[in-house]
Amino acid sequence: MSISSDSISGTSSRKRLHPSRRRFLKSSVAATGGLVTPGLLPLLANDITKTKNQPETIVKTFYDSLTPKQREIICFPYDHDLRLKIENNWHITKAKVESFSKDQQAMIKDIFMGIHSDEYAEKVFEQVEWDSGIDGFEGGSSVAIFGTPGSGRFEFVLTGRHCTRRCDGDSMKGAAFGGPIFYGHAARGFNESPKHEDNAYWYQAVRANEVYQMLDGKQRKAALLGKSRGERGKKTVELSGKKTGLDGIRVGDLAADQRGHVMKVVGDLLAPFREEDAREAMKHIKAGGIENLHLSFYRDENLGDDEVWDVWQLEGPSMVSYFRGLPHVHAWLHIREPS
Repeated sequence: MSISSDSISGTSSRKRLHPSRRRFLKSSVAATGGLVTPGLLPLLANDITKTKNQPETIVKTFYDSLTPKQREIICFPYDHDLRLKIENNWHITKAKVESFSKDQQAMIKDIFMGIHSDEYAEKVFEQVEWDSGIDGFEGGSSVAIFGTPGSGRFEFVLTGRHCTRRCDGDSMKGAAFGGPIFYGHAARGFNESPKHEDNAYWYQAVRANEVYQMLDGKQRKAALLGKSRGERGKKTVELSGKKTGLDGIRVGDLAADQRGHVMKVVGDLLAPFREEDAREAMKHIKAGGIENLHLSFYRDENLGDDEVWDVWQLEGPSMVSYFRGLPHVHAWLHIREPS
């Protein structure tokens, strides 16, 4: 089953009943604080620290626990076209988490938690529960496995509303996070206010807008455009490989302090994810050239006419980060080593 549009019709009354949504309001971050960007120096280091309980190990254990019937539903060849599909709201298979045994459900949650940073994992999990409504993580998420875990060529994919996440043990060489990923949040309903109160990811836009405030008039003219690329599934994060001619202002043309603040934006984008994945992503971004990144904002998609730009993009030869904060937050991210 595939749901390509981000619709919550018929769910608002059910959402008010879900206890995880009440917990989220108590624990979620404020729009401008709470979740602190990790230091950039660790991300720039060359050595990747392996955690003890690798999610990839749990994927293998989960795979080994599957019944023949379960494998028939969720297992595919590694090169299946479905593996790298991405949407803002969809189910990769009909196998909802709740359809598995309790032990298998626990493993799926452990995999999801393990591919996020310790600082962010619980908040991200609560965001997924929140956006899944009364169904929660178990009823609102589905999974698939491509290839054979333990063989060095596999990928576990979990999808749902505002969620596409991957765990592949670096099977797909040169692809951070195993391929394009998606995250989002409708914190207080489908149509958020310009301040995006309680949104788990709005802090990223706050940081990007701080860069905009540092720009002079000529720079703002280059960075502020009319309408964004919009959302078109996999094409939303299609990499061009270009170093010039991209939307917005080139980071190499910014002053040193402005470039430094762009790197804080990059740090914020990578902060929710486990350290080894964030480091790999940073390595690929650096290989494409920090100076070749382009930052753009879109005035025609602004909530509240407040010049705090809800839709913005950071793009370079090896990355696309498209952040759409209208009418709530959708964030698309794809990072690969330069071709």
